[in-house]
Amino acid sequence: MTSIGFIGLGNMGAPMAANLLKAGHQVTGFDVVADSVKALVENGGSAAGSAPEAAGAGEIVITMLPAGQQVRQVYLGPDGVIARARKGALLIDCSTIDVATARMVASAAAEAGFLMLDAPVSGGVIGAEAATLTFMVGGEPEAFARGEPVLRAMGKTIVHGGPAGNGQSAKICNNMILGASMIAVCEGFALAEKLGLSAQILFDIASKSTSQCWAMTSYCPVPGPVPAAPSNRGYAPGFTASMMLKDLRLAQQAAGATAAATPLGAAAANLYQLFVDSGSGGLDFSGIMQFLRRPEPKR
Repeated sequence: MTSIGFIGLGNMGAPMAANLLKAGHQVTGFDVVADSVKALVENGGSAAGSAPEAAGAGEIVITMLPAGQQVRQVYLGPDGVIARARKGALLIDCSTIDVATARMVASAAAEAGFLMLDAPVSGGVIGAEAATLTFMVGGEPEAFARGEPVLRAMGKTIVHGGPAGNGQSAKICNNMILGASMIAVCEGFALAEKLGLSAQILFDIASKSTSQCWAMTSYCPVPGPVPAAPSNRGYAPGFTASMMLKDLRLAQQAAGATAAATPLGAAAANLYQLFVDSGSGGLDFSGIMQFLRRPEPKR
């Protein structure tokens, strides 16, 4: 059993912490939403009254936060995780943030004598609940060896990508590919509809042909072919369009910083921006199907 301080018990953090409890670990958690902390306690965890208190409660400290700004706020400063964590604690940030922040916080942790991992995840809320997440991990080999057993309580695939920041690099590249793939799948189904070809027939062909991809076979954006997909639940989110837009923006930020050519990634970011601006940011990212198939305005 490992004692773990967990900061950030939102849609992803809550089920991740619950799986740590199921694995027999001792979890002390904090979230700005009191009901989230209450739910952790009901599952057998302990409540921390603040982020600094949670930071000092474990041999390992795990954070799952919205963006780089929150990561900097929680980790740095006189009451941050780095200042309040136990001596020798391993720090693991599972947030999806910009690479520069991940490397800056990791450097600050190293200067204070802590090992740290950036370990963003793929798999959405469904994967978090089922403990089937993929962790993309950056950090020193010693830190990875120590953190991997705990990550395995929350995920199925754990990949060490190299030094600090490489976990974030892998995550934003992965999600840029996913965002662009989802739009292409949606366009294909929208065109098939206009041509009078049923969604099921297109799925039966394409899912076994050269256009096969995860966005189609696991997360099909039209109702019917994949019963577990959000499209069959009114696009109730597993991974919201707003979160996809955040990741696509991070990818474009990285592309700009490195002069990488990502025209499809840029187009995907623009389309998701329009989708979110239309008021659909809370829908699953596959709900962009609705945006792409909307009727043309009458002239």
